[in-house]
Amino acid sequence: MARSSTAARMLLALFWLVAACSCSDPQPVATTGDGDDFWLRREAPPPFRTYDAATFFTSTTYVAPAAGGHAFSPDASKVLVSSDASGVFNAQFLDRATGEISPLSDSTDHATFAQSFFPGDQRVLFTRDEGGDELDHVVVREEDGSTRDLTPGEGLKARFIGWEDDGEAFYLATNERDAQAFDLYRYAAADYARDLVHRNDEGWELSAVSGDGRYLALTEKRSSADSDIWLVDLTGAGEPRLLTAHEGNVSHGVATFHPDDRRLVFTTDAQGEFRQAWIHDIETDEQAPLVVSDWDVQGVAYSNTGRYRVAYINVDAVTLMELTDLEADLPVPLPGIPEGEILSVRFSPDDTFISFMVNGDTWPSDLFVVRLDAPEGERSVRRHTDALNPEIARGHLVEGEVVRYASFDGLEIPAVLYRPKQATAENPVPALVLVHGGPGGQTTKGYRGMVQHLVNHGYAILGANNRGSSGYGKTFHHLDDRRHGEDDLRDIVEGRRYLETLDWVDGERIGVMGGSYGGYMTAAALAFHPEAFHVGIDIFGVTNWVRTLESIPPWWGSLRDALYDEMGDPATDAERHRRISPLFHADRIVRPMLVVQGANDPRVLQVESDELVAALRDNEVPVEYLLFDDEGHGFRKRANRIEASEAYLRFLDTHLKGAD
Repeated sequence: MARSSTAARMLLALFWLVAACSCSDPQPVATTGDGDDFWLRREAPPPFRTYDAATFFTSTTYVAPAAGGHAFSPDASKVLVSSDASGVFNAQFLDRATGEISPLSDSTDHATFAQSFFPGDQRVLFTRDEGGDELDHVVVREEDGSTRDLTPGEGLKARFIGWEDDGEAFYLATNERDAQAFDLYRYAAADYARDLVHRNDEGWELSAVSGDGRYLALTEKRSSADSDIWLVDLTGAGEPRLLTAHEGNVSHGVATFHPDDRRLVFTTDAQGEFRQAWIHDIETDEQAPLVVSDWDVQGVAYSNTGRYRVAYINVDAVTLMELTDLEADLPVPLPGIPEGEILSVRFSPDDTFISFMVNGDTWPSDLFVVRLDAPEGERSVRRHTDALNPEIARGHLVEGEVVRYASFDGLEIPAVLYRPKQATAENPVPALVLVHGGPGGQTTKGYRGMVQHLVNHGYAILGANNRGSSGYGKTFHHLDDRRHGEDDLRDIVEGRRYLETLDWVDGERIGVMGGSYGGYMTAAALAFHPEAFHVGIDIFGVTNWVRTLESIPPWWGSLRDALYDEMGDPATDAERHRRISPLFHADRIVRPMLVVQGANDPRVLQVESDELVAALRDNEVPVEYLLFDDEGHGFRKRANRIEASEAYLRFLDTHLKGAD
């Protein structure tokens, strides 16, 4: 299982806001089986009504365990999951037969996420941090319910990597020796005795360990466009061997080890604009394509026996999943799955069962389990969770539409558009341009409570994928390198002009909002295009690039170098960073602004928001400030998501919908 690696981590933008959006499957299916009433809320909803934020966020967010772990218990009777049903993320397990969910952790303030069952018993590994500080520790829950921190210490960060196939040991990475580098430790499953198996003096990313424990794959990110994969034989001298020698800028990423432990699957954009999955023979160094598409192949994984392969492909803001039976060399149909994106595929130990999340525009991710060893026509599909608050009629929610608009230079900008039910040419509604995190993130389709809450209350939303966004080819992705806050910002301004062309949008009431890098773009829009938008909502946004780039958390390691390559090194580009930082141009901001900040944010320090708010108040600009003492870079607690979303709505109702 160690082979499953950390492929999903490569999909995260460097300044990703904790509010993940998802996608939808283009092949709709009518029912979910088992007499499920899942679709009843979709049919003939009662007369339209609006819902408060508490109703939206009383929906439950479910998160699958780590890709390198065991989601199923050894006898496949239980399935691990994490959820915020209690208001804070906690680890849980679900009884596969009854659907009953039982808690494994009971934290009231620290987010806890399940990582893996032990392959031979009911012990569980999970991770937790302190109030959003991102300093995760790996904890084991014993069968008697007691817990033990396997990575104790102050100021360190740790993560789970995966298991050896025989279940005798698992691997963790920690930066306890050097805050800027993660070393690899092998832990004995029996007594947690550990050995340092790789001292990571290079500071590269520990990406995957083969299932036999022999090989370690590492990723060296030299820049945002150029990276390499190295291999270490943990039974030998331990010197890294380069697997991806190349010229020019080529991005490589580790996906997983093949089940035979002698081949490595990786992604690369060497062949063109989009990433393909290739396979590398460790002994011969021969390479061959594995999964090829006209869009980015995001990741590949295998089942425990090696019979099944999963591939994820990002197709125009929608991630598609391909499940292949390698013995039959045929795709595996999953009948009875509702229309939506299939995420986080996990297998039982003998591949009898498969679990996965299904997410759609109008419902949060739900956990499904399918029995694979049954004949196709008799294959049972069971939905085990009902994440959407039953008080919400799905027919009152809105599907996102993928659209495109021309920017100032003719470049086509992809976006996801949400049209409120109330919007007509006779009743045009106010609108918002929503900017994603990054730099390098992507707005995709899928359920987000914040978006649906605002759309439900009559605000159109355009989720723009400005130049520099991922998912549309490497040329598009790098168009904003060292030009952040310039051309990419103009793409956002042109999003406003696109909204003005829609007869159901009130062109005199258009705002901008975003989180993380999107928060920066929001503040920058108000500072550098002060008349373009009527209001702005900055959520955890950078306001001072000079300070942010100098204060990057040490555990970012080589990712910091890649960010410097994309944004510019503060040692040499401080003048440009100052020029594009809204804080130093706050005197130009004239429109009302709402600023949201987490006191424990290690990426965007609280002082940045403090200083921006102070400057706006000095200039008598209407500004509201919402500071959460128990959050970091994003929201982990339901109560805080509710408070923030209600604040967004009040602010918009006052300063946008109610504007003269």
